[in-house]
Amino acid sequence: MSTLNNIKRIMYAAASPWLNFRKKSPLWSFIVSRLITMVLILFFLGFAVFGLMELAPGDIVTRLMMQQVFSSAEGPAGNAQTLQATNFDKYEQTRHELGLDKPFYVQYFSWLKRVVIHHDLGTSLISRAPVSFLISSRIWNSLTLNLISLILITTFSFLLGVYFSSKAGTAADVAVTFFSLFFHAVPGILLLILLQLFAAVTGLFPITAYPAFPITEAPVKFVFSYMHHIFLPLLASFLGGIGGTLRMIRATMLDQLGQPYITSLRARGISEKRVYLAHAFRNTLNPYITGSANLLASLFSGSLVLEIIFSYPGIGRLMYEAVLQEDINLVLANLMFISFLVLAGMVIADILLALVDPRIRYGKE
Repeated sequence: MSTLNNIKRIMYAAASPWLNFRKKSPLWSFIVSRLITMVLILFFLGFAVFGLMELAPGDIVTRLMMQQVFSSAEGPAGNAQTLQATNFDKYEQTRHELGLDKPFYVQYFSWLKRVVIHHDLGTSLISRAPVSFLISSRIWNSLTLNLISLILITTFSFLLGVYFSSKAGTAADVAVTFFSLFFHAVPGILLLILLQLFAAVTGLFPITAYPAFPITEAPVKFVFSYMHHIFLPLLASFLGGIGGTLRMIRATMLDQLGQPYITSLRARGISEKRVYLAHAFRNTLNPYITGSANLLASLFSGSLVLEIIFSYPGIGRLMYEAVLQEDINLVLANLMFISFLVLAGMVIADILLALVDPRIRYGKE
């Protein structure tokens, strides 16, 4: 019993600085705890990715060697045998140079050490280009697409959700609810394919989502061309995301309008505009901020299919090509970077939620 009490005292003494910090600065302690959680999730996610890549049959060296062997089989028999012997002699040497002969957890900690200490994401095993260069050349395209989608979805969801909550039960409200549910239920890949078929048949829009010339060649022309190319993919992303968000905001507004405090405000003669915007609308921010992180994650996951179908040079398409080629350095860096963006969005959403609602930062959610 005394041993157990000693353990409890030691644990309390170890935790007392954090408890005091949380008591004095609840908001900052909330932010620090979310950041620590994000780092731990990224760590275990990278570990799981290395383990899954290890379970995949073969590796990049095996695939490249087999391609050379099969291509040499079409030549003279003597040359083919000589090349096969040479390839198999270099097989173990190449795997050793790339570190693929070590257990996956050793590879992961070596990669983690290189990233944290030397800030080096490594080089692509296929193109031999720096991974940081490949990601930086694509990430801005994906961020631009997804941020524009998020802004449009947020703006129209609030405008339509608040407006039609005041028109509940009308024909217009029923029609908007039906179409929002319909687009929310339609698979995103089907919508993308239909829009690309529409572009191919009508010729009104290009079937690719990115101009064929760089922005440095003609900046003004590039902006208008980019808007023309990105319209249909952006429309698909917008229609796929607004359905659930609009219905959530409308439902939250209707729930708030039925609360007793709204009846009390109306009984005091408060204007309907103030009741909607200053009271009911403010209380819809909590569920939206919570759902915005999931919306951002769904946009990034959905952009993978979008970038493949519309040949958009984004981070999702780069990830898809890296997985097909089993380029472990590029796959891991891509996945960790996308996961970091999504988790950072969730942390920002939690911080905004703590600022809006004091109960969150005091741990009373």
